[in-house]
Amino acid sequence: MNRRLFGTDGVRGRANSEVMTADLAMRLGMAAGRFFRSGSHQHRVVIGKDTRRSGYMLEYAMTGGFTAVGMDVFLFGPIPTPAVGMLTRSMRADLGVMISASHNGFEDNGIKFFGPDGYKLSDDAEAMIERYLDETPELAEPIAIGRATRIDDARGRYMEFAKTTFPKGLRLDGLKIAVDCANGAAYRTAPEVLWELGADVVPLSVSPNGYNINEDCGSTHPQAVCRAVVEQGADIGIALDGDADRVIVVDEKGEVIDGDQIMALIAERWHAKGRLVRDTLVATVMSNLGLERHLQGRGMKLRRTRVGDRYVVEAMRERGFNLGGEQSGHIVMSDYTTTGDGLIAALQVLAALVETDRSLSELGRVFEPVPQLLKNVRFNDGTDPLDTDAVRSVIAEGEARMGEAGRLVIRKSGTEPLIRVMGECEDPALLAEVVEAISAEVARAG
Repeated sequence: MNRRLFGTDGVRGRANSEVMTADLAMRLGMAAGRFFRSGSHQHRVVIGKDTRRSGYMLEYAMTGGFTAVGMDVFLFGPIPTPAVGMLTRSMRADLGVMISASHNGFEDNGIKFFGPDGYKLSDDAEAMIERYLDETPELAEPIAIGRATRIDDARGRYMEFAKTTFPKGLRLDGLKIAVDCANGAAYRTAPEVLWELGADVVPLSVSPNGYNINEDCGSTHPQAVCRAVVEQGADIGIALDGDADRVIVVDEKGEVIDGDQIMALIAERWHAKGRLVRDTLVATVMSNLGLERHLQGRGMKLRRTRVGDRYVVEAMRERGFNLGGEQSGHIVMSDYTTTGDGLIAALQVLAALVETDRSLSELGRVFEPVPQLLKNVRFNDGTDPLDTDAVRSVIAEGEARMGEAGRLVIRKSGTEPLIRVMGECEDPALLAEVVEAISAEVARAG
C-alpha cells in the first residue's frame, strides 16, 4: 500500500504551510483515531512534543481531532520521543503521538505515531491512515466526545525508567559531563538524570524559546559541546538532537565519536557478556564499512537495513535482535526501548567508562573507519534525478572505479527534496572524485 504523506519518520514539513497545518493535524487525529479504535473500552491517546513554537498549534489541533472521534487525550508537554514510546505502552494507550521535526530547525515540524506496543507504525498502517484522510470522518456522538487531560509527571516517569537502565551498583560520581540538549525536548530530562546518578553536569542549550531548537547546537552541531568539554575539563560530552532520540558523544579531547563507534562499543561489551542476541548488530546501509569489517573480525555480524531507525527496529523485531542503530546516533536497545533513545545510549557509554576506568579517547575509538564522504544535493519536487540515464551511468562508472575497495549508497531523503550521495573508499582521492562526479550529475538532472 503506497504512502504519499508519510516519510521515513512520520509526517514532516514547514510549519503552518505545506503539510504541517493545523487543519491537517486535526484530520490526522481523526484518521489515526479511526484506525486505532477497536473494542468497547474508552480509547486513549498520549501526545508529547518538543520545544518548537508550532508545537502548541499542532498539539491542540490533534487534540481536537482525537476528541472529535471519541478518544481521550493525555498531554505530556515537552518530552523526548522515546519517552512517548515507553509511556504509550505503560499507560495502555491505543496510540502515541510525538510532535517533532527531530534535528530540523524550528521552521519545520512533524508528527510521529506509535502503536499500543510502543513501536512506530508500519508502512501499511501509515498508508491506511492516509486512506482514511480522504474519507469522511466518523465523528462521535455528543455524549461520546473525548476529554483532554494534562499529565504533569510524564517527564518524571521517564526519568526514573531511564535510571533503571544504568547498571545496578554503578554511579557517575567523579565524572564531569557536558550535555548539550539542543534547546529541545530533553532540556530538563537529561541533565537531571545525569546529576541524580552522581555526575558533575555542565548543561548546554537548555533554554528553549520556541525558535532556537537545534540552532548551532545538539548532535548535528557538536562544535559547542566539543568546546565546552575542553574548556570545562569534562570527561565526556553528550549531544542530543531536538527530540532526544539520537546522540553523539565527545571524548575528553573534544573529538566527536559518532553512532557507528557507539554501536561498536556497546556491541563489543554486550558480546563479551553474552548479551548480544545472535552476535548481531543491526544498522543501515549508511554505517561505515569499517564497522562491518571490525565486527566480522571479532565473531559478530552486521545486518544492514534501509535508512531510518524504524527499519532498523523492524529488522530487530523480525529476528529478535536487541541492538541496532544508525551512524547519525539513533541507538536502539530493545532490552530497554522501542525506538532510538539518546540518553539511554549515553548511559551505556558512561557505564563502560565507569567499569573500565579508561578515558573515552581510548575506549571510544573501537575501529578504524573507511574514509566516507556524504553530499546532499537538492532537487526540484516532482523530479527524480535517479531515474535519468546520465545519473545511472555516472553511478555505474563510480562503482566500477572503486571496485572492492569501496561502495556507494545513493538515495532520496525521506524527509526533504534531497538526493544523498554517500561513498566509502580506502582511497580518499578517488572517493572525492567519484562522489563529486555523481553529485554534479544529480544537480544537473534535478
